[in-house]
Amino acid sequence: MDLIKLTEEIILSLVEDKEIVKVKEFPSENEKEILLEVVISENDMPKVIGKNGKVINSIRTIVQASSYLKDNKQIKINIDSI
Repeated sequence: MDLIKLTEEIILSLVEDKEIVKVKEFPSENEKEILLEVVISENDMPKVIGKNGKVINSIRTIVQASSYLKDNKQIKINIDSI
């Protein structure tokens, strides 16, 4: 599965403002690294971050595991809000 689509599906399952969700991949200087940026509504931020960052860390773990199966690359996910 495409890592962007996987990340987007997970985020969409958590948020209320689904129209705002955007997941983009950015180039990295390190070829063993994939940089993803997730844009969500500010109101949905607590749902995606979770208590003590547990939800976003779980998302990173799932996407990271998927990337190892495919490319053996490290994933970095940044969350921004509108």
